[in-house]
Amino acid sequence: MQEEIKFCRGGGCTAKLGSAVLSKILEKLPKPIDPKLLIGTESSDDAAVYKLTDELAMVQTVDFFPPMVDDPYIFGQIAAANALSDVYAMGGKPVTALNLVCFPENWDMNILGKILQGGQEKVIEAGASLVGGHSIADSEVKYGLSVTGLINPNKVRANNTAHVGDKLILTKPLGVGLTCTAARAGEQINSLGEAIESMTTLNKYAAEAADEFEIHACTDVTGFGLVGHLNEMLRPDLSARIYAQNLPKISNVRYFAEEFYLTAAAQRNRNAAEGKIKFIKSDFATEELVFDPQTSGGLLFALSANEADLLQQKLINLGLNSAVIGEIMPRMDVEIIIEGKI
Repeated sequence: MQEEIKFCRGGGCTAKLGSAVLSKILEKLPKPIDPKLLIGTESSDDAAVYKLTDELAMVQTVDFFPPMVDDPYIFGQIAAANALSDVYAMGGKPVTALNLVCFPENWDMNILGKILQGGQEKVIEAGASLVGGHSIADSEVKYGLSVTGLINPNKVRANNTAHVGDKLILTKPLGVGLTCTAARAGEQINSLGEAIESMTTLNKYAAEAADEFEIHACTDVTGFGLVGHLNEMLRPDLSARIYAQNLPKISNVRYFAEEFYLTAAAQRNRNAAEGKIKFIKSDFATEELVFDPQTSGGLLFALSANEADLLQQKLINLGLNSAVIGEIMPRMDVEIIIEGKI
């Protein structure tokens, strides 16, 4: 009888297909034409937004993946927090969720129970209702949620509506992929507890803190890393400058990068950014951190400079490891400039 979930290769958001591969496939699919669809596939946004009335819209998203930790309860928490995050990134409030489960039939079903318990507790913390789901027998464990949220259609936080001069705030530390890879490899210097705390923290609290401010654009940073998701925020007329020394990060990530605890997903992210990014006075560890795939990562806000410090102070008061990490600029020769070292 199987007694525990073993670490799955490519767990968490490292299991995502590369953005370059996806874009080639998705661009061939027909685009929706329903005028009530406010946010669809055209902007690579975090969730779809469908207008129901002049004052009410539905936010819809789905996310699931294999485990990146051995504890099934914690895995359930992380997977649920990650799926709920897309609704928060749009500025919405989750209201219902459906479980998505792949599980081996010959495993101890108590393990599945712990996964579902962890997930349900995060749904409850979000103020939403778990209303069912779907399961299939599979050779590997996978878990996540389909989430529906609600939002005022005039208050949607799209990912591609930033303004020149906006400051960028990241609400969680980077380095989850590096840290989980190091832990999986048995590295004695261990920051896994710090990574788990970050991954199990709902983005609800950062999103609610931002409600008092005019957020021009927002996304969450997950499998495509900071660079990949920031690039999705940049219209053809915009670039971004990131100050590496400001990046919030999990302890020991420089060491993990220098010891080459790297992920295949980070290298896919690096390849996808070719020609779009310039490093100034940086180093290898800094590069790996900005390409590092995050699971249940933080929100990335773009807002006016005069409000950014106020929001940042509020996030700090909530105990979030957040920081003002850069700014939006007029389009330059590349989309993203990373300046300095972590």
